[in-house]
Amino acid sequence: MWKTTLPPTSSLSSRFPCGPLYSISSRVVYLTFMARKTTQSSPHQHLPAARRVTAARSKTKNDPTAPTKTVRLTGRGRTLSSRTVFAGRTFWVTKDEVIEPGGVRATREVIRHNGSVVVLAVDRETNPRDPGILLIRQYRHAAGEFLLELPAGRIEPGEKLIPAGKRELIEETGYRARRWSRHANYYASPGFLTETMTILLAEGLTQGKAEPEEDEKIEVQMTPLSEVVHLIHSGKIEDGKTLIGVLLFLSLHGAKLQPGAKKSRSSAGR
Repeated sequence: MWKTTLPPTSSLSSRFPCGPLYSISSRVVYLTFMARKTTQSSPHQHLPAARRVTAARSKTKNDPTAPTKTVRLTGRGRTLSSRTVFAGRTFWVTKDEVIEPGGVRATREVIRHNGSVVVLAVDRETNPRDPGILLIRQYRHAAGEFLLELPAGRIEPGEKLIPAGKRELIEETGYRARRWSRHANYYASPGFLTETMTILLAEGLTQGKAEPEEDEKIEVQMTPLSEVVHLIHSGKIEDGKTLIGVLLFLSLHGAKLQPGAKKSRSSAGR
């Protein structure tokens, strides 16, 4: 920036007697010189387009601070070998040598299972504002305690979903349902277990006689949805399929709960 100081305006007026229109009212005039903006050319600008792209990729590859693009893997793994190391009544275990997408080679121990069906039996007729959810209470050796759950069981080889759901509902609770639909499907623990669990919504319920297996001691409890939600939030329901089934039903169907719903007489606690 240059600063130039001019003589008093009276002196200028005497030299340039052009009237007041040409009088200068300020003694200081600032003359600003702007630097010309220049853009630094790319070192690869002189290269053809194809070579410029290659050079840019090479620069990104060699620069550790450059952002890396996430690669989305696709495809399926390839099993190099598999052998059964355990065979039980309801599942079997294999030890597999595999190559997974991305070139990962690993040894995987996998529990093989035919899959299970879960029944979310809902009684909307008795109280549409706070429908009943059919729960069962039974002792689980693996958990070491009694659990509140939705009725569920293994799908037999070749068995279809809804027939399996009807069979399990009758065996464990004695209830029958007139309307059936698919509610959800998920992997129980995909890190080492092939079991998928399909939750079926059963409605239009009628009560009958249960037909449990010899090693099953089951208590049946028709519990208001509001109380089931309370049991979930208080940590008294810890079974995964029950958490998924009930909370998904609540979110999808927007059930309107009665405030201060009365507690079930069936002793829903453990």
